[in-house]
Amino acid sequence: MTLARTGKDPLIVIVSNRGPFSFTKKENGEYDVERGAGGLVTALGALAEKHEVLWIASAMSADDRSWARQRGKEIEQIEGIYLRLVRPNKIAYEKYYGIIANPMLWFIQHQLWDAPRTPSITQETWDAWNKGYLPINKLFADAVIQSLQGVTRPVIILPQDYHLYMMPHYLRKGLGDNVQIQPFVHIPWPGPDAWRILPKELRDTLLMSMLQSNRIGFQTKQDAFNFVQTCRFHLPDAQSRGRRDAIYIDDREISSLPYPISVDVEKIESLAEDTQTRLLKSEFINLVGDKKMILRVDRIEPSKNIIRGLEAFKALLEKHPEYHEKVKLLCLLVPSRMEVTEYQDYLKEIMAEAGMINAEFSQPLWEPVRVILGDNYIRAIAAMQLYDVLFVNPIADGMNLVVKEGALLNQKDGVLVLSEYAGAYCELGDQALTVSPYDIYGTVEALHRALTMPFEEKHKRSNALREIVRSANIKDWFKAQVKDALKDIEAQDPI
Repeated sequence: MTLARTGKDPLIVIVSNRGPFSFTKKENGEYDVERGAGGLVTALGALAEKHEVLWIASAMSADDRSWARQRGKEIEQIEGIYLRLVRPNKIAYEKYYGIIANPMLWFIQHQLWDAPRTPSITQETWDAWNKGYLPINKLFADAVIQSLQGVTRPVIILPQDYHLYMMPHYLRKGLGDNVQIQPFVHIPWPGPDAWRILPKELRDTLLMSMLQSNRIGFQTKQDAFNFVQTCRFHLPDAQSRGRRDAIYIDDREISSLPYPISVDVEKIESLAEDTQTRLLKSEFINLVGDKKMILRVDRIEPSKNIIRGLEAFKALLEKHPEYHEKVKLLCLLVPSRMEVTEYQDYLKEIMAEAGMINAEFSQPLWEPVRVILGDNYIRAIAAMQLYDVLFVNPIADGMNLVVKEGALLNQKDGVLVLSEYAGAYCELGDQALTVSPYDIYGTVEALHRALTMPFEEKHKRSNALREIVRSANIKDWFKAQVKDALKDIEAQDPI
């Protein structure tokens, strides 16, 4: 099948750094295709049932690049999704990804830079912007523009996340006003002060590009409002006209709206019943025994606040000796960006802190903290069914889907201890015990309350959390964004 170029039905174009499929070349020259397990792919699967979807992404592996090289600029349909992979120059890609996107923008948006010391905007930074971030964004945009040649039907383009902030500029320049451009930002968007780290020229260029969009999607109302405030503060010609959900510039209105992402309820519940999941669940039951389990599931990122979490657990054991040999903290940690020095150092600090807790409090038949490293989603699903307390205390988080997965899966009426800076707080905070991620004392009190909460209260909170998650499936997330874009299309060209 080929992509339809005409008609009234919209074409949905997803653009992301990482694509929905990975390829493995076989000895006979053909390719095995593996579908990604992430929420974007799940949501797209549902969207593709109703609309034609074109996904443009980067070839990540050598076999991906080989597959893309054979197909050139051709678009191929795979499992109901039209796919095109771009092949960026490796040096330019490293500048784009390894210097600007990660860590520069990611650290700014999570407000993790130690401002008196880092970052330093050097010639290397500017070189990475001009010879990495800009050209790679243009490469993606050019692939979209080329793929849309001859397309006269309505088009909605959805660039994904902080890797592609310059795409709206290149898309609008190449396609004019004939398309809807609607980026989605998966990570937090901080207030205006955080963006002072970027030099004015770079910052203004980035913001002006985003304002070439029709609307921009964020995880929470606070993120969307922060974007409006950032533009008002840093761009003299940008105005909000008293609104919290839109910015005006050059007589154009750009909406800034929340679309909180969720989880694939049916898939997660199915995985919970998988044979391998059941076996891992049995192993955790044996590991924990009759002790209460405090669980955390995190990527090893400074924003996850794992060190303070360990400090709070240590303080809990110091203040409440009655928990000795009665409670176990299980940390399932997924290595992330281990090529970045800051992340390597953070892992070393985590292991050192966990080791010190075990050295001080361990008994012959009790290890207070168990840290398990590795990317094993099935293992996390097994553990989530068994926690007495789910401990989520990030400094900043776009959403934190662990919160929603745990609320959906848990079978013990477990209590959620949740940072007010997790995106999920906006939806689930009323049924959680809320903590400041910086407040060790308050976190100890919350953990103690969670461990001693009466059954009736636990049961009520747990059921409420589960119903909230069930009410907003991942498949509805993209549909909501497309629905809003279609309203604009219909307003411009009423049927």
